[in-house]
Amino acid sequence: LVLAGGEQVDLIFTAPWCYMYTEAAKGSFYDLSEDFINTYMPLAAKYQAKESWDETTLAGKTIAVPSNVAQPQGKIVAVRQDLMEKYGMTELKKWDDYKQYMLTVAEKETPESGIYALASSGDNNELWDVYRQQTNTMLALDSNYMDFIYEYKEGELPKAEDIKFVYEYEPFRQYAYDMKEMADAGCWSRSALTNTVTDDDAFGALQGASIAWNASVFTYMEQAEKAEGVECMAYDLTTDNLVNAEAYSNNDMAITAGSENPERAAMVLDLLKFDTTLNRLLLLGVEGVHYDIDDEGNYTELDKSSDYSALGISAAWATKNGDLTEAGTPERELVITDAWKERVVSNPTITFVFDDASVKPYEDAVISILNDYVPMLELGLVDDVDKTMDEMIQKCYDAGLQNVMDEFTSQYNTWLETR
Repeated sequence: LVLAGGEQVDLIFTAPWCYMYTEAAKGSFYDLSEDFINTYMPLAAKYQAKESWDETTLAGKTIAVPSNVAQPQGKIVAVRQDLMEKYGMTELKKWDDYKQYMLTVAEKETPESGIYALASSGDNNELWDVYRQQTNTMLALDSNYMDFIYEYKEGELPKAEDIKFVYEYEPFRQYAYDMKEMADAGCWSRSALTNTVTDDDAFGALQGASIAWNASVFTYMEQAEKAEGVECMAYDLTTDNLVNAEAYSNNDMAITAGSENPERAAMVLDLLKFDTTLNRLLLLGVEGVHYDIDDEGNYTELDKSSDYSALGISAAWATKNGDLTEAGTPERELVITDAWKERVVSNPTITFVFDDASVKPYEDAVISILNDYVPMLELGLVDDVDKTMDEMIQKCYDAGLQNVMDEFTSQYNTWLETR
């Protein structure tokens, strides 16, 4: 809305999951040529991971500066351990265990306390990521619900025919069945589509009994545990499966095409990202107020960190460099994140960036349909899963999905020949 309204903005967060491709197609971002970067962003030119630039380069144009860290990005669930124990459960090892916990909370706890098993808001996309980790899948395209998925095989690049439209991938249908079962049982509100409080904030405020996300869940666990008697725990439901490495492009900062002084914006971004003092200010807040840092560069959040939590804003996500580690990380978090390191795998298609310019009208039409249907399916708020999914898929093809897939395949095969 800011970009469309012509508001004067110099720097803006973006990512494949946050309108990067859509806005790039509109020409919303300034083209960061090699000469421009060398001249106005000398620190980025020197210190930014060289391989990262490919992930934000589209049709030969670099449209954003990616984050400077690629780290394990597993998806986990956090739950109210005190409620687990209240109903005779001790540990969650797999998806079916979590599902049973959810149904139990909906049946026994929600009528008593009003706490939902998951205070869903908008969709259950993070929970889908937890579910699909069971299948060792990766995304060859991740764009506003229009995802193309494939099953990872070590040492191999997928062939174009192995990449599927995610809603034609059988595990998503199975996931939708589970979501309907949970929705019908009352695991979340029937108004979940329009809820304005996020499931994470609701969990921290004791309005929900679980959340799904990455290691960020530990922040909300700590918020919830400030209440007397509340105990939380996080669980990896897919310990036998691979863990995706977060792409550099998962968090980016772009200079807007409408910036009145892109050179100056680049200089500011260069300092925010690579000047230690400014970078820590953006990522952590004010030293001695929000955090302390030891001689080894490990930080500790202080009492006032709730006013400005570490890595709590999108600008911090985009400018992180991977050289900050939280001191005294709780053992329950290390158990999960250390185990990820042994299983982390980078997406072998990550440097393939789909240029959708020639099929943009078709893509927009498909995404519009997905925006109507996918949240309902992910929240189980449909009368018939199969009927709704089949209707959605047919509408996508009627709107031009095959044109998008054909263009994707053509570009992907061209890219594949260069590997």
